[in-house]
Amino acid sequence: MTAHNFTLHHASLLVSDTEQSLRFYRDILGMPQTERPDLPFPGAWLQIGAQQIHLLELPNPDPISGRAAHGGRDRHVAMHVDSIDALRESLEQGGIEFTLSISGRKALFCRDRDGNALEFIERP
Repeated sequence: MTAHNFTLHHASLLVSDTEQSLRFYRDILGMPQTERPDLPFPGAWLQIGAQQIHLLELPNPDPISGRAAHGGRDRHVAMHVDSIDALRESLEQGGIEFTLSISGRKALFCRDRDGNALEFIERP
């Protein structure tokens, strides 16, 4: 079997309103917006280190309600951060609900306005 040396380039998330979603990802979380090609649907690309989050404004086939309250029990994107405490402060100031990891790690989970679950883990 050949080893392919995979690295993650980006994760795409469906959103219902790109501008509203940018208020969360860009303005509260502080992810810098990067250039996006002219595609036939609205969206935005955000840089997270060497990787990206792509917001795609397209109809979402998944329900927003009825999802697990804790994002760790749902499909999610996980990212490292320098400080969970600093991130908590940003989320609290932005009125964003979150749950702490039940594993004992310095990590937390939250959801964006479209129900996409995000995990943030403090770098060791």
